[in-house]
Amino acid sequence: MTAPETLRFENHKLILIDQTKLPGELAELVCTTVEQTHDAIRRLVVRGAPAIGIAAAYGVCLAADDPDDRESNDESESDPRSRYIHAIEYLATSRPTAVNLFWALDRMRGVVESTSVENLKDALVAEAKRINDEDRQMCHAIGRNGAPLLSGIDTVLTHCNAGGLATSTWGTALAPIYHLHQTGQAPKVLADETRPLLQGGRLTAWELSQAGVDVTVITDSMSGSLMRQGVIQAVIVGADRITARGDVANKIGTYPVAVLARHHGLPFYVAAPTNTFDLELDCGDDIPIEQRGRDEVAAPHGVGIVPDAAKVLNPAFDVTPADLVTAIITERGVIQQPTGESIARHFAEKCSGHI
Repeated sequence: MTAPETLRFENHKLILIDQTKLPGELAELVCTTVEQTHDAIRRLVVRGAPAIGIAAAYGVCLAADDPDDRESNDESESDPRSRYIHAIEYLATSRPTAVNLFWALDRMRGVVESTSVENLKDALVAEAKRINDEDRQMCHAIGRNGAPLLSGIDTVLTHCNAGGLATSTWGTALAPIYHLHQTGQAPKVLADETRPLLQGGRLTAWELSQAGVDVTVITDSMSGSLMRQGVIQAVIVGADRITARGDVANKIGTYPVAVLARHHGLPFYVAAPTNTFDLELDCGDDIPIEQRGRDEVAAPHGVGIVPDAAKVLNPAFDVTPADLVTAIITERGVIQQPTGESIARHFAEKCSGHI
C-alpha cells in the first residue's frame, strides 16, 4: 500500500497533486513562483493543514528565482532577504485558520534571519525539506500511537480528508487506519461527504480505495442514524488548529458529529501533530474561521442550486469544544480527555525528551 504523494520539490519546482480534479482525474500542478503557490493553497489545489504548511515552505524557496516577485526592486536586489520576507508575508495571507501554515513560515523566517546571504537559497530548501521529512515521521508516529484505539473496532467514521492527500504521507486521522491496514486489521471506514466541497466523498474515499481499505461514502446527514443503529463504533478526525485547552478547529460539520458521538456514547478522537496546537490561544472562540465564496455552496461544480436572491453562509471550519473530545493523538502519544493541564504536561514531556 502506497499513500499518494501529494507534493514534492524537484528541480526547484513545487509539484502538487491537483486535488480540485480528484477523483475524476489524477493531475499535477507545477508551481514555479510564489504567487502560483499562494493561488494553489487558496484554491485548495493543495489542502489539509500539514500539507499547506509544507507547500508554503517550498513556496518561500521559489522566491529566489521568481521573476514576478511583487517586491522585485532595488531593495530586493541589494538585500535578497527582503524578497524572502515578502514571500513569507504574502503566503501567510493564503488561508487564515490552519496554524501549520504560520508554524512552517515562522521556521522559514528564522532561516532568513539567521543565515548569510550567500548560503540562504540552499539553507531555505534544506529547511523546507526538513519540514517535509518531519511530517512523514509524524504521520507514521500518529499511526502507531492511534492504532490501539481503533484496534478491534468494526467501523469508524471520519469527516473531511485527513489522509495522505492532506499531509506528506499517511495523514493524521487516517494514519492509524493505514497502520492497521498493514497487518490486515483495519476497520471499515465510513467517509461522510463533507459538504460543500465533498472532501470526504471525493478525496478520502479515493485514497482509501486506492490503498485497498474498505470505505463507504455516506451523506453528512446519515451519521446520527447510523450511530443509533450501532453501525459506527468510533469517530476520528483531523484538525487545523487546537487551542491550549483542547478546543479543536476542523472542517465545518465536525462539531455536530462530535455532539452526536457524545449523545450515543461513542469515542471521538482527534489526530494531529503537535505543530497544529496554538498554545497562545486558550479558547476556541478566538480561532479565526475562514469564510469562503458563495459559489462553493450555491453553484457546486458550476451547477447553480441556490436562487440568486438567497444569501449563503460558507464558513470553512467550526470549533469542537475540548469536553467533546475523547482523546487527541499526536506523534508524541495520546492525550486522554484533553484539558489545559493535560496538554501542558504533554508539551512539557516533549520538551524534556519523553513521550
